[in-house]
Amino acid sequence: MEQIEHKYVEVNWLNLHVAETGSGNSPVVVFLHGFPEIWYTWRYQMIAVAEAGFRAIAPDFRGHGLSDQPPEPEKTTFLDLANDTLALLDALGISKAFLIGKDFGSAVISLFILLHGERVSGFITMGVPFLPPQPFKYTEYLPEGFYISRWREPGRAEADFGRLDAKTVVRNIYILFSRSEIPIANEKQEIMDIVQPSTPLPPWFSEEDLEIYGALYEKSGFQTALQVPYRSLLEQANIKDPRVHIPALFIVGDKDYFLKFPGVKDYISGGLKSLVPNLQMANLPEGTHFVQEQLPDEVNQLVLDFLTRNSQS
Repeated sequence: MEQIEHKYVEVNWLNLHVAETGSGNSPVVVFLHGFPEIWYTWRYQMIAVAEAGFRAIAPDFRGHGLSDQPPEPEKTTFLDLANDTLALLDALGISKAFLIGKDFGSAVISLFILLHGERVSGFITMGVPFLPPQPFKYTEYLPEGFYISRWREPGRAEADFGRLDAKTVVRNIYILFSRSEIPIANEKQEIMDIVQPSTPLPPWFSEEDLEIYGALYEKSGFQTALQVPYRSLLEQANIKDPRVHIPALFIVGDKDYFLKFPGVKDYISGGLKSLVPNLQMANLPEGTHFVQEQLPDEVNQLVLDFLTRNSQS
C-alpha cells in the first residue's frame, strides 16, 4: 500500500482524511465506503485503477476513521455526506468524476447524482443499488431483532458495542454481513451476541485487515456511523425526478444478505432499470456483501471495463 498517499482536505469546516493514488491529470475515480468500512476497503480497487491510468481518491466520511467528527454527530444526514463529496471535488479542483460506492456509500452516490449529476461521468454501486431517497419500510416486515431496528433505537447499539473494543465490533459485523442471511437477534439477545468469539473471520479478511479497521474505529468511535445510515434512513429530499441517465454499473454478490430484504429483488429486477436506463448489472455467484474485498480480481476487472468504456478518449 506504499503507493497510496494520505492527506487532509478541509470541507465544510471539517478536515476529511483522504487516501489517494494515481496521476493528478488523469480521469478521477472517487470511492465512497460503507459500514463498517473505511477508505481501506477500496485498497485493491484504488491500486488497480491507478495502474490503469486513473486517479483514485477515497475519503473517510465525516466522523469515520481519521476524519474529523462533526460538532453534533447525532444530527448528521445523508445530505451532509453528499455535500462533503461536492466540497471535496471543489477543493481538489475536480470538475467531473466517476463515483464508486458500497453499501450506504451507494445511497450517498444516489443522492449526489440526483442533486449534482453534471459532476458525474458514471457510477458504480456494490451491495446496494441506486436508491432515490424514500421512507425506510423494511422494519415493518422483519422481526423486532432485525439489526437495523436495534441500531435505530437510541442508546441500544452504543450499549451493545460498548461491551467490546472497536476491533471486536468490526470483527463481529464483518462476520455477520458476510453471511447470506439478514442479521436478526433473538428477543433476549443483542446483535453482537449473534457471533460467537470462536467464529473465524471470513477467509479473505485477515487479522492484519482487522487490526487496521479496529484502530481506525477506535479513533472515531461509532456515533456518526450509527447516525448515518441507520438513524437517518427516514430522511427525505425534495427530488422531483428520480431518474438518472448517467452510465451505471451495479455489482451484486448473489449471496449478499441485502437481497433478502423485503422487495429488494423485485426492485432490482424491475424498478431499478426504469430509474437508471443506462444501467448494466454484474452478478457474482459466490459474492457476499463485501465483493470488493472478497473477490478483488473479478471486481477490479468489472470496474476497469466500465471506466475504460465510459472515459472520454
